[in-house]
Amino acid sequence: MDYVSALVPPVVMAAFFIGLVVTIVKSQGGPNKAKEDEAVDSVLGRAESVQQAPRTGGV
Repeated sequence: MDYVSALVPPVVMAAFFIGLVVTIVKSQGGPNKAKEDEAVDSVLGRAESVQQAPRTGGV
């Protein structure tokens, strides 16, 4: 019975990992893609519009 208790944690972790990958793959594209693209575009637009003023004078 030691081999069963040794195999249970890796099997459970593998099942969880497979479920995670399936969930990630299913959430790509589809109706969510437009919302995700819009969110990324807005963040990139804000990042590009914010520019640091050059430092004058100095050390």
